[in-house]
Amino acid sequence: MVRVWRLNSLGFNSDEAVYAGQAASLANYAPLEPYFPTFRAHPLLFQTLLSFGFRLGFEELFARVVSAAFGVATVYLVFLTGHALYGRRVGLVSALFIALMPYHVLVTRQVLLDGPMVFFATLSLYLVIRFAHSQQRAWLVAAGAAMGLTFLAKETSIVLLGSLYAFFALAPEIRLRVRDLAASTAAMGLVALAFPLAMSLGGKAETGGNYLAWQIFRRPNHDWTFYASTVPEAIGPLVLVAAVAALVCLRNTRSWRETLLVSWIAIPTAFFQLWPVKGFQYLLPAAPAIAILAAWLVVGGLGTAGALRRGVGGPGLAAGATCLIAASLLLPTLQRVQPRSSETFLAGSGGVPGGRETGRWLRQHVPQGAQLMTIGPSMANIVQYYGRRKAFGVAVSPNPLHRNPAYEPLPNPDLLIRRNDLQYLVWDAFSAARSPFFSARIMRYADRFHGRLVHQESITVTTGDDKQATKPLISVYEVRP
Repeated sequence: MVRVWRLNSLGFNSDEAVYAGQAASLANYAPLEPYFPTFRAHPLLFQTLLSFGFRLGFEELFARVVSAAFGVATVYLVFLTGHALYGRRVGLVSALFIALMPYHVLVTRQVLLDGPMVFFATLSLYLVIRFAHSQQRAWLVAAGAAMGLTFLAKETSIVLLGSLYAFFALAPEIRLRVRDLAASTAAMGLVALAFPLAMSLGGKAETGGNYLAWQIFRRPNHDWTFYASTVPEAIGPLVLVAAVAALVCLRNTRSWRETLLVSWIAIPTAFFQLWPVKGFQYLLPAAPAIAILAAWLVVGGLGTAGALRRGVGGPGLAAGATCLIAASLLLPTLQRVQPRSSETFLAGSGGVPGGRETGRWLRQHVPQGAQLMTIGPSMANIVQYYGRRKAFGVAVSPNPLHRNPAYEPLPNPDLLIRRNDLQYLVWDAFSAARSPFFSARIMRYADRFHGRLVHQESITVTTGDDKQATKPLISVYEVRP
């Protein structure tokens, strides 16, 4: 229920607009095709699924429902994984935790690649567990194919191969024969080959190299404390405490199960902490493993007969702990899925207030062929998706190593306005909060060229003296040479 509550009340944010725009391009959807190239930074598995929505005549809601469906399916996979590791009750409780976890709910309510990626990653984890139990090659080959699908959902998931390497290296009780590993690697390679093959056949082989160079040389977008300050709250402090306590309880009887879960959590966490570029949703693949460890503490640590004999647990305490943790997840999830009409919003909280309305106004009132300038590429993506008008971000760097290859820089906006090649400026509070320099720059252009305010999206806020005030979120100015 929390994944679909008022699911489409806000329009797309920038990433959602890009992925939906790629899906439109794959579907040959003429109104959006000129603004969003098919090949950008990521593989196209999820976007291909979304393209069917455009063929059927659906856009926003279909895309978000598909993402939410991946989230719900992941809940079931977490149940299967917890069941395979520690029994049915652990599976049920871990599924409950991931179903209510703000981190997973928020991401899977959006048209992002990470929800489908975590689904296939959790499927890979489950298949590796089945291999560990049975030692049958078929399970490992299936796990390799699932890892290939994980890569096709989002290429950053390749870091999970490090988790699997660490697991097999640190769990000698799991026999891994060379021919089994070769067969699994071949399965993964054959599935993952679809993306580079598609780029090559589409004549876009150079695009992959451009995006790789940009990812390597782009500047850090957050400081080192970003994950520590945002992710624990989103996962749930009690879930994290329970997961750590589970590892402490299992330290003397550690088996390959704990080695697998810790490897699945530690490797991507360490990698993305060290990687300069950080995204709120990058650590999401670790969430199912954390939920399973927390569920083990509740069921296996507090709810066992042995714990009851030691006077530290029992079924009643286990049920109480489950309810307490579930409530600690549900309440913040309910708060964060409510639409926010604010000039600031939390990481991963979803769409941009006013973006859809501004875009639709532009589509109705701005002539075809007109071009716009925004503060940054994020609002440009939203404007292009809803407004169907070309938009450029003034903050886009002219240095190819410092910009997304899909974005076009504006080397001389002043000249473009004087030539009447740019007719509208779009200021927004979200980009202004992140880039005050470029916010001031776009307003200087508005003043210099006698910009006329033609549309504005605003919110009503309560000031410090309890009075109501109106604050602009997005403003559109018409400029003339």
